[in-house]
Amino acid sequence: MSAQLPWTGLSEVEARERLKRQGPNALPEKRPEPLWRRFLRQFKSPLIYILLFALAVDFEVWWLEGRHGWPLESLVIGLILLLNAGLGTWQERKSEAALNKLKRLSSPLVWVERDGAWVQRPSRELVPGDLVRLEAGDRVPADVEVLEGSPLVDESVLTGESLPAEKEEGEELFSGTLLVRGKAFARVQRTGPESALGKLATLLGEIKAEPTPLEHDLHHFGNQVARWVLVLAGALVLLGLFTEGAGRLPQVFLFAVALAVAAVPEGLPAVLTLTLSLGVERMAARKAVVRKLSAVEALGSVTVIATDKTGTLTENRMEVRALDSPDPAQAQVALALANDADHGIGDPMDLALLHYLQRLGLDPEALRQQHPRLSERAFESGHKFQRVTVETPQGPVSYLKGAPEVLLGRSHLPAHEYQSWQEKALAYAAEGYRVLGAAWGSGETEENLQFLGLVLFWDPPRAEVPEAIRKAQEAGIRVLMVTGDHPATALSIAHQIGIPGERVITGSDLEKFSPQALLEAIREVNVFARVSPEHKLRLVELLQSSGEVVAMTGDGVNDAPALKRSDVGVAMGQRGSDVSREVADLVLLDDNFATIVAAIEEGRNIYENIQKFIRFLFSTNLSEVLVVAIGALAAALLNLRDATGALLLPLTAVQILWINLITDGLPAISLTLDKNPSVMQHPPRPPKAPLLDRVSLRFVLVSGSIKALCALGLLGLLPRLGYSLEATRSATFHFMAIGQLFFAYPARHTHLFPLPNPWLHGAVLLGMAVQLLVGMLPASTLALDLVPLPLLLWGVLLGTALLAWGLAELTSRIFWRNHRDLPYTRQATG
Repeated sequence: MSAQLPWTGLSEVEARERLKRQGPNALPEKRPEPLWRRFLRQFKSPLIYILLFALAVDFEVWWLEGRHGWPLESLVIGLILLLNAGLGTWQERKSEAALNKLKRLSSPLVWVERDGAWVQRPSRELVPGDLVRLEAGDRVPADVEVLEGSPLVDESVLTGESLPAEKEEGEELFSGTLLVRGKAFARVQRTGPESALGKLATLLGEIKAEPTPLEHDLHHFGNQVARWVLVLAGALVLLGLFTEGAGRLPQVFLFAVALAVAAVPEGLPAVLTLTLSLGVERMAARKAVVRKLSAVEALGSVTVIATDKTGTLTENRMEVRALDSPDPAQAQVALALANDADHGIGDPMDLALLHYLQRLGLDPEALRQQHPRLSERAFESGHKFQRVTVETPQGPVSYLKGAPEVLLGRSHLPAHEYQSWQEKALAYAAEGYRVLGAAWGSGETEENLQFLGLVLFWDPPRAEVPEAIRKAQEAGIRVLMVTGDHPATALSIAHQIGIPGERVITGSDLEKFSPQALLEAIREVNVFARVSPEHKLRLVELLQSSGEVVAMTGDGVNDAPALKRSDVGVAMGQRGSDVSREVADLVLLDDNFATIVAAIEEGRNIYENIQKFIRFLFSTNLSEVLVVAIGALAAALLNLRDATGALLLPLTAVQILWINLITDGLPAISLTLDKNPSVMQHPPRPPKAPLLDRVSLRFVLVSGSIKALCALGLLGLLPRLGYSLEATRSATFHFMAIGQLFFAYPARHTHLFPLPNPWLHGAVLLGMAVQLLVGMLPASTLALDLVPLPLLLWGVLLGTALLAWGLAELTSRIFWRNHRDLPYTRQATG
């Protein structure tokens, strides 16, 4: 626009210098936890406490018995625990770094004048002296002084007063308060800790890092497993006391506890959190910022996406195609004065009107100066029009723009003209135009108006939306268009982008229909028009009552209840209000429907990979428990003893912990990086589906048993082939470690077909190389109570590991082949 504001903002150079001096516009962030404290926290586990106690007992026995040689068992166990704590610390730091990055991405944006141009900047970059523009729905980003405007401000966050207060020029607005109505230009006075509230960093855009429902489920599931394993460990202690006597109680106790620690996947919560964090970081790269980790789980279960039209399904690139008016000059004046856009900022429709008028040679700013506003009524979804009353030489005049049917109903027209305009509006809407009405009246009035005609806007559908809708429908997700537009416009755009249906439900239908009629209608209708935010909330509740998992989009202040009520609230990052972003689970940085589908795909992929490493960890841990329990019982029954006279166990405590460290680390993490291109070719996952569905549970039981039988076969066969008991136990140890690395591959083969995973290949090869070195280096063989193996025996145990891998792959394929045609719900709950 031609006119400039009487105030100026800062230059970019000056703003950067002030930012260096003043610091960011946020509270001082909590100092990061020291690395040493993070490291020590990895030992906060009841099982680890027991293991440390057993280690101390073993060390004390060595000390009291004369300190002969090195306490190798105690030292190796301590080293393994340190390595495990180091891995947990790395996972935790990686997860926290991902969350902090997302926190910065979801920081709210503010319109600020820099170098004479209006730009959007993160609120944390504001400095004293900045000139900002605030609109209804924005939270005040810092303490500011109002230069122009009379906004209505909700200060309840500061004062507890529920009624909003109107602010005048020269008054201050405080950080964290909310603009309920109106707009304002303001100068920043104080930022960050110096502001009255100073809580912006925690009020807006903060990533919620509280435990997710999935983490709670895993914790509960892990506790159940731990109880059974502790019962088994207690039985092994009793068996040891019965066969060995009280003299070897420390060694028996240490072994039982080591088995318990190995059988319970202690690293599972860390791997889970890392998986979720890296997954939401990938979502952010696809323009979808997750504000709550729990939303990742809900995304995989979404069955309905209820989406806005303008800017989400369309490009939000409003262009005035035509003005159909009996009095074009008067209509142009109305469109210039009943308009809140200025300086290139404002609603896309208002900006399009100004650009259209400028192309016609009009100066909207000059018209505003000639006709100052006396009063106004802002556009709201409830009444669907905007009114401004301005001063003219002939006295006050009101200009209105809004929904054609609303303004026609308030206009004084002969019946045939009323009918003609209605038919025109319907015909234009049926062609896909967004239609706006204009009217005027003498005095401060909203009734008995003179109708000025129709404005036709064109907002083309986004090119990528039809493919995204097809992809969502292929994934078993219904797509509903929920818009405030005319029903004919909505239906026309729906047909262009691939949303099926010939029927439209309007907001008035939602109010008039009986609950039963509505439930039946929403099962078949995909387009909802002339819908207000209150109607959105009703629609969400109706869909949820019929068993749907709903993702709802919104951008306005009044959309917050619907976003909060939905299973996944999706806010617009570009045109959305701060209020809508506060309550949303997901923020779209590009306001694009295709980004919602991409986020659902990523959410499904994350959950699928979580299922894989759960299958992997529990199948391998089960094999350890079976080998140790059955082997110990057999040794007791056969009275098998080692060189020291102790009961010959299939694996020592140190060996169990080593296997646990090798397999619970990099291979499990690598599974979380799997890519599953066919994840959107299956129906949504039921929200109450168990962590291990029926097929996965069978895989865990059968594959774990196969590996255990192979290990027990080595234990029984190798002595018969002339190998010593020590060599047999060493071969069993190497088989268990290498075999568990191989088991990462069948664990990832579900009903989906993942792409090759180079990270997993690298992790398995690295694990095998480390295991081979452990079996060859004298120091490690001594520490792990191993003996060197001949090359032929290495071949035997590798061949056995490959056999177990092949059988596990076959088992996995058979299970999924038998169930691939069943609905997801039957697989999950059957």
